[in-house]
Amino acid sequence: MFISGLLLILFYISHRYIVAWINFYNNQDERFGKSIWRWTYDYKVIGERDVSDLDDKPFVRKRRIRNRTVTLMYCNFFTGFVISMSFVSNLLSLILS
Repeated sequence: MFISGLLLILFYISHRYIVAWINFYNNQDERFGKSIWRWTYDYKVIGERDVSDLDDKPFVRKRRIRNRTVTLMYCNFFTGFVISMSFVSNLLSLILS
């Protein structure tokens, strides 16, 4: 139970660090938007087209890095969720026994 609690704290700190990086990339260009939970251009944008690597290379490179960071955030978030379920089940088994 102590180890899962410690892991929860570490995953929370890493989650805040990853979210800070996503916010940093969002502030680099207004085309990214303000959401930290969405990948860039993962849905149809009316009036805009997905920029290819040949059209705007610096933006596309930043977008790919940002999308990898969002993927890392999702991985971190769901792993933290599994650890929190383990923590809660250990806590309940400690309380009930």
